[in-house]
Amino acid sequence: MSTETSGRATDQAIAKIKELIIAGEFSAGSRLPREQDLAARLGLSRSSLREAVRALSLVGVLDVRVGDGTYVTSLDADLLLTGIGFVSDLMEADTLLEMHEIRRILEPAATRLATHRLTDEDFEQLHACVRRMESAESVTEFLEADAAFHGVILDACGNGALASLIQNLSSSTLRARLWQTVMAHDAVEATLANHRAIVRALEARDEDMAAAADMMHLALAEEWIQKFAEQPAGDGA
Repeated sequence: MSTETSGRATDQAIAKIKELIIAGEFSAGSRLPREQDLAARLGLSRSSLREAVRALSLVGVLDVRVGDGTYVTSLDADLLLTGIGFVSDLMEADTLLEMHEIRRILEPAATRLATHRLTDEDFEQLHACVRRMESAESVTEFLEADAAFHGVILDACGNGALASLIQNLSSSTLRARLWQTVMAHDAVEATLANHRAIVRALEARDEDMAAAADMMHLALAEEWIQKFAEQPAGDGA
């Protein structure tokens, strides 16, 4: 069988399994029939089915448990959207900029939603994240504190799918390239000021100001990503 034919057979197998999940025959958490039985039921070769199962496991739809069988996952947004983060790690600078533009559209809305849901404990975590950024001695420390800061807000927005999508749009590669550029241009203090402004607006429970502060922060970040994109190949992070 040629590679092209094999690929088409795998695509058909993926489509058939997806149809069964959508139809409710295989619900979240359910176990799939044995490989030979499922292949016969779907009219597929076992090799095509095996490739389809492998592909669906990579994107969080199926969970292959050695010695136990193959199960449909919980199908939660967190699980299904992780592929975006994986793919974004492989993107070129120009495409990363486009990914950030999507984040700039979505994240202020999530911040607005979180404004009246954040607890006293959440605010303590936000202040702790800012202090960690202030004292960070490396890009890694700064990145971890920044990710934790935005994670607190996203967790409080009340929309798991939106939070997961935004988190996966901001991949580790994008953050690393961004902060390398920020530090190279001595713009850490300006970035910290953005984070402090977001916290002040959230503490005031002013959703318009909080969304605006987040948008300003993301606009500044986009400027630094643009600078990274303009660097000659081989330069930068």
